[in-house]
Amino acid sequence: MQTITPEQLKKRLEQGEKLDIIDVREDEEVAQGIIPGAVHIPLMQIPDRLADIPKDRETILVCRSGNRSGRAYDFLTAQGFANLKNMSGGMLEWDKL
Repeated sequence: MQTITPEQLKKRLEQGEKLDIIDVREDEEVAQGIIPGAVHIPLMQIPDRLADIPKDRETILVCRSGNRSGRAYDFLTAQGFANLKNMSGGMLEWDKL
């Protein structure tokens, strides 16, 4: 599993990179804050929304702690997605920045 740290992600965003970020948390979690530019697709909706996830570009998966996004990573990899990264530590670590 390829990963990216919250610090690395933040630096790339600050440098103006346009990144594909998928937040797989539930609605009530996202209501408390989301990474700017991230698209919210709850984990249980991932199988029905594969068309909303880019297959040809790097896609960064985010959740609260890194566990659910890891499950999304595994599922998407099995569906043929190759350019994925899981944000280690999730929003718990992002919020410390």
